Amino acid sequence: MNVAVLKKLLNDLRNGRIGVDAAFERLKVLPFEELECATIDTHRSLRQGFPEVIYGEGKSIGQIKDIAKRLRLRKENVLITRVDEKKARALKKYFPKMEYSRTARTIFIKSRPVKKTGKGMVCVVCAGTSDIPVAEEAAITAECMGNSVKRLYDVGVAGLHRLLHKKAILFSANVLVVVAGMEGALPSVVAGLVGRPVVAVPTSVGYGANLGGLTTMLAMLNSCSAGVSVVNIDNGFGAAYVASLINRD
Repeated sequence: MNVAVLKKLLNDLRNGRIGVDAAFERLKVLPFEELECATIDTHRSLRQGFPEVIYGEGKSIGQIKDIAKRLRLRKENVLITRVDEKKARALKKYFPKMEYSRTARTIFIKSRPVKKTGKGMVCVVCAGTSDIPVAEEAAITAECMGNSVKRLYDVGVAGLHRLLHKKAILFSANVLVVVAGMEGALPSVVAGLVGRPVVAVPTSVGYGANLGGLTTMLAMLNSCSAGVSVVNIDNGFGAAYVASLINRD
């Protein structure tokens, strides 16, 4: 239940358009709703300003469908992450208007217009083309959460002039999500240029000594630039969520 729905319910109760018993029936499932496969946190919109997000990897098509349907009944926008094409095709039958990104592996099901809540622009920067799937997960998540988003892709430190050419965009951002694999140097460079928070995302892109992103993550954690915060490996969603909280109006 989001803020607008709750306020309408209370106004309807005050104005006599709904009875106490009917209002009680709707409120008693406010904190959570139990399904056979999940316990949905229906209170999250009120607490955090954005509904529970469905992590699609490891869930069956039926489980994702059931959770998404319950969220939609509550007039919530539904974001599903880590969804492969097979699952997406199957879910399209139940949600024909859903927006699927093959690159980001995300599904967005819109129940109501996305309200702009960001006070500035979120800039998503990625080092190489191979990092784009994680960067797109971050960009789409940030957009779904009500932010204006700019994308700067393939501007890594191997050709630093590419990044510096876009410095006007970097300087105009209120918060930046910087995605990189290999040695993970890009967030340090960006944070050394701008006076805004940088949320760094290490990716598992790289050769053997990258150790599946561990080398990248440790390099980012040891950044000499102030203002860098680091999320988990390949966690574009988590980075965008943090950026959205920073950017909230």
